[in-house]
Amino acid sequence: MPITLENVGIAVRDLEATIAFFTDLGLTVLGRDTVSGEWADTAVGLDGNHAKIAMLQTPDGHGRLELFEYLHPDAIETEPTRPNDIGMHRVAFSVDDLDESLAIAARHGYHPLRGVATYEDIYRLTYLRGPSGILVMLAQDLTR
Repeated sequence: MPITLENVGIAVRDLEATIAFFTDLGLTVLGRDTVSGEWADTAVGLDGNHAKIAMLQTPDGHGRLELFEYLHPDAIETEPTRPNDIGMHRVAFSVDDLDESLAIAARHGYHPLRGVATYEDIYRLTYLRGPSGILVMLAQDLTR
């Protein structure tokens, strides 16, 4: 049976700030909506599910993020995920210019967790903590 990855969904504190961060990095907004009702309760498994959502896409058209800000039930704050925590780990992006991408992230107040590393002269990469504590990996392919 063929399978494709549709998107990665991320609950966020502030939908607009998160959209601004990811669109500044180069993603585009495909659409926005507010979802609620029995179908949303059933699909998500939460009674009274009501959320603002936005679908973003990478420039190549293959990667998508679905961002959602809960209106009901109340969002539950958790500790930000650490790189070695079990479960959802990070969202990774290939970028043409890591320094430019880090300058964009810095304008939003986000910086590398420790610094920028080089992996075997193949990639320059770093992790940063973005909006709502999302771990974001940015990597520049040095072989291109």
